[in-house]
Amino acid sequence: MDPQSTQYISSRRTGGAFDSPSTRQLDMWADSFKADNSPRTGTSSNMEGDAKSEDANRGTVVVSRSSDQEANKPSDKVLRRLAQNREAARKSRLRKKAYVQQLETSRVKLNQLEQELDRARQQGIYIGGSSGDHISSANGAANAAAFDLEYAHWVEEQNRQISDLRAALTAHVTDIELRILVEGGMAHYDALFRMKSVAAKSDVFHLVSGMWKTPAERCFMWMGGFRPSELLKILKPQLEPLTEQQVMSVDNLQHSSQQAEDALSQGMEALQQSLAETLAAGSLGASNVANYMGHMAMAMGKLGMLENFVHQADNLRQQTLQQMSRILTTRQAARGLLAMGDYFSRLRALSSLWAARPREPA
Repeated sequence: MDPQSTQYISSRRTGGAFDSPSTRQLDMWADSFKADNSPRTGTSSNMEGDAKSEDANRGTVVVSRSSDQEANKPSDKVLRRLAQNREAARKSRLRKKAYVQQLETSRVKLNQLEQELDRARQQGIYIGGSSGDHISSANGAANAAAFDLEYAHWVEEQNRQISDLRAALTAHVTDIELRILVEGGMAHYDALFRMKSVAAKSDVFHLVSGMWKTPAERCFMWMGGFRPSELLKILKPQLEPLTEQQVMSVDNLQHSSQQAEDALSQGMEALQQSLAETLAAGSLGASNVANYMGHMAMAMGKLGMLENFVHQADNLRQQTLQQMSRILTTRQAARGLLAMGDYFSRLRALSSLWAARPREPA
């Protein structure tokens, strides 16, 4: 039995009746009651803390899911890039379709040229049966036809390259991609100069006459091709803006090209004058076979220099293009090749329009 119960029983025994508990006893009961109830209060606090922690965790999960959704949502930059890729793919399909059509057109033209070449060879064989001179003439015609066919292929390939350059400049491709197209264009012109070198050895007169070009192109020909200085005058405005150093370099290149052209032109004039004097030497009306053959041999020796002049002129053209490529940036060089291709294409178109013009009846 605890002291409080002993005290309470003792008081009842002494008083003989039920007395009210004293203040001290009430305080002791109150302290005991608080002690008994204190664990319950701690449990309640822990439950509230757990509920708050769970709510906080739920809020963190919601925020995390929202952040993941925002991260997974494509940005405007990605959407623009996807749109650009779709547009580039569409243009690529269009270019491929145009290229296929161009190849089909080229195939038809190739068949026509091959048929003409076969007819020329058959005609040469037929004529050559009676005369060695006719055989040589027929062989020269066959070589000229072969060069014309090869040059027609070269023009078709140039048209395709110009189309690719135009599309690349419009699409603002990188300089690396543009450099590949520029190097391809320069290599294509190198191939033309090699073709002409072979053709000059077989028939330099056909090359100098320009019969492999259109009539409008022949009006501007100089020694079997274009004048480098004149071409620089045409291209320079298409390449602006140029830096001061670039302007100075282009002007110097144009000046040096003009000097080289003048020297070659003077040499050609001297060759023509020498040929004329050789052919006119002696009596033109006399029938001296020995004298005639002697002058012809001298003239043939001098004509060998004509091939050398054409070769030097092509070297000047090739060096001018290479120097321009070094002076210009990649993008400027691409614009220069495009402008040059368009210029020659317009000359060919002018010839076609002139040939198809309406004529008054005679």
